[in-house]
Amino acid sequence: MAEWLYEAGIGEARAALVSRGSIWKARIELENVGVRVGTVTGARLIDRGTGKVALDGGGEALCDPLPKGITQGSTLRVKIVREAISEPGRAKLPKAVPSDAAPAPGPTLLERISASGLPVRQLRAHEPDALEEAGWSEVLDEAVTGEIAFAGGALRVSPTPAMTLFDVDGSAPLEPLAVAAAHAVARAIERHGIAGSIGIDFPTLASKSARQAVAEAIDAALPQPFERTTVNGFGFLQIVRRRTRPSLLELLRADPIGAETRAELRRVERLPPPPPATHMVTSRIARRLAQEPGWLDELARRTGGTTAFTSAKEQIS
Repeated sequence: MAEWLYEAGIGEARAALVSRGSIWKARIELENVGVRVGTVTGARLIDRGTGKVALDGGGEALCDPLPKGITQGSTLRVKIVREAISEPGRAKLPKAVPSDAAPAPGPTLLERISASGLPVRQLRAHEPDALEEAGWSEVLDEAVTGEIAFAGGALRVSPTPAMTLFDVDGSAPLEPLAVAAAHAVARAIERHGIAGSIGIDFPTLASKSARQAVAEAIDAALPQPFERTTVNGFGFLQIVRRRTRPSLLELLRADPIGAETRAELRRVERLPPPPPATHMVTSRIARRLAQEPGWLDELARRTGGTTAFTSAKEQIS
C-alpha cells in the first residue's frame, strides 16, 4: 500500500510517497520557503503597471488580475497561487489573485500530504532510515545531475527559465525506446514535481502511428490535469501542467551548497549516540554552517551534544 514518509529535518521538511518500495513523489519544503501557495493575506499595490504588491508581513508578489479601478498605493487582499521560483540571475516573484477570503497561511508540506487521504508515517532519526531504503539519495542525485536511467535508455533533464527539457537517449529499435521513455518521463515529472512548460525530445519516428503510440503512453502514465501537443516529425512533444511551486530540480539547483549542508546535517543527526565531538566536512559546507547558527543549535538540541564541524582550513562548532 502507498504511504507518505515524512521527516522534519534541520532546515527543511522532507516527504516521499512510497509504493512497492520505490519513491513515486519526492518533496522538500525549506524552512524559509516564504509565502506558501494558498496563503491569503493583505497587500498594498506598489506598481499598477506590473501588478506588483507588497504583502503584509513582508515580501512581494505579482497580482493578476487587479481589481477594477484600484489605484497605486491602495490596499487589497490576495491569495497566493504560485510560490517564488528561483532562476539563474533572478527570482520569479510569487503570483497572486484578488481574494475575499479571510487571511490565513497556506498549508505546510505536512498538512498537504496529510490531506491526500493516504497514510502518513513520520520518521525519527533513531529509527531505521526508511527514506534511504526507498531510494531518497538516488532521487536527489537525479535532481542534481539531471541523469535518469530507465530500461533500455536514459533521460537527461534540464530546467531552463522557459521550460524543463527532457532529452531521450538510447539504442534502436526507436519505437519501443520512445514508448519506454514516455513512461520514464511521466514518472520523473511526478517524482520531482515538475510543472509549467515541459519539452521532451524523443527520437525521430518516421510513422504517424509510432508517434501516436508515444503520445498515448504519456496519456496513460501521467496523471491529469495537463495539456500536451502531438509528437511532431522531429520527435518533440510539449506538456503544460499548472505550476504552483518549484520542482525538486529547481529547488536543489538554486542553492546546491545549502542542499549539501542540510544532507550532511541529516547524516550527523542519524549517527548513533553520543554525537561526534568533531565531524569533517568540505570548506564550503563549513562556511554555510557559519551562516546558519540556528541549524547547529537545532542539531545540538536533537543529538544532546555539540559537534565541531572541521575542514582543511577552518573549524565551526
